Formats: sequence, C-alpha cells, structure tokens
Amino acid sequence: MLTPMLAEVGAVAVEAVKATGLTGNVHVAAAAFGAAIGVGMIGMKASEAVGRNPGAATKILVQAILSTAFAEGIVFFAIFLAH
Repeated sequence: MLTPMLAEVGAVAVEAVKATGLTGNVHVAAAAFGAAIGVGMIGMKASEAVGRNPGAATKILVQAILSTAFAEGIVFFAIFLAH
C-alpha cells in the first residue's frame, strides 16, 4: 500500500526537478532571443543608414560592429549567470 504512494511522490519529485532545470535556463533563452532581435535591427538600420549616406559607410560599419558585439555580450553574461 505504501509503495504506490512512494512511486507517485518520486514521479512528482522528478517532474519538479525537470521543471526547475527548465526554468533555470529561460533567462538564457530570453537573452539569446533578445540579442538575435537586436543584431537584426542593428543590421537593418546600418544598411538603411548606408543607403541614405554612402559616404559614411565606414563609420557606420564600425558603429554597427561595436553595437553587435555589445548585443551579443549580453548572452555571455546570461550564460555565465546561469552556471
């Protein structure tokens, strides 16, 4: 009579551990998603700016590369904080 109860408690504990592992990495996924959106927007606006002013292409490229690096750096902070 006690064994089915223990099996049920064990199953609940396993599910709780799985849920904890999942929620522990949600912030990493959110950071990666946000960085991907940010890098896409940086590229979009950089190409738009070069289209408006082709003479400033080098300055725009440098700013776009720096901004992309900072946006991707957020993911590394999230991964570091996860572990």
